[in-house]
Amino acid sequence: MHRFDNEFWNSLDALVAESEIIIDRPKETAHPKYPDFIYKVDYGYLKDTSSMDGTGIDVWFGTNGKTIDAIMCIIDLVKQDSEIKILIGCTEEEKDIIYETHNETPYMKGIMIRR
Repeated sequence: MHRFDNEFWNSLDALVAESEIIIDRPKETAHPKYPDFIYKVDYGYLKDTSSMDGTGIDVWFGTNGKTIDAIMCIIDLVKQDSEIKILIGCTEEEKDIIYETHNETPYMKGIMIRR
């Protein structure tokens, strides 16, 4: 791992530590615009942050504490944008679910970058 890799993850740790995590789409709830899509892991954002779509930085919040050990880099062909989603405290099973969620349609693709 390069020095800048460590600095990236340390900066991400600091950003999350300084931010309030808002879970606005709890596990087992439907997406507000797409009622057939059910969240399988808690989903939300970091309050008072900004992402490419103008809203807070997205987070997947798992059941394994508050460790950040991965991000998803997403391309959305419908919205014509890209962004990252921070995985916080996700088990390996939850990471698999999140990865599959971001790759199950032809309109959205993602890669997972692990710490």
